[in-house]
Amino acid sequence: MSRFGRELIESLGQACRHAELGETEGFRATRIEIPDVKAIRLSLKMSQGEFAAAFRIPLATLKNWEQGRRRPDAPAAAYLRAIERRPKAVMEALEG
Repeated sequence: MSRFGRELIESLGQACRHAELGETEGFRATRIEIPDVKAIRLSLKMSQGEFAAAFRIPLATLKNWEQGRRRPDAPAAAYLRAIERRPKAVMEALEG
């Protein structure tokens, strides 16, 4: 068996142990705190269309986030946190 095959089998075994037993040894977990997109938008008193246009987020993406069909990935979550904390600065940065 090739080295790749052995490593693949070992990795699958680790994944199974993690899934079955919650074993976390050897795993690196990253927790991403997902901001409440709708709450951010409502705090800015913006419609979905206004928010999407102002912050250059595709409207369909925004709707999917708000309706729970999708979750923002790590960079999008960071961008949303920036919008939440400094909306005017983000809008100014996007001008031009």
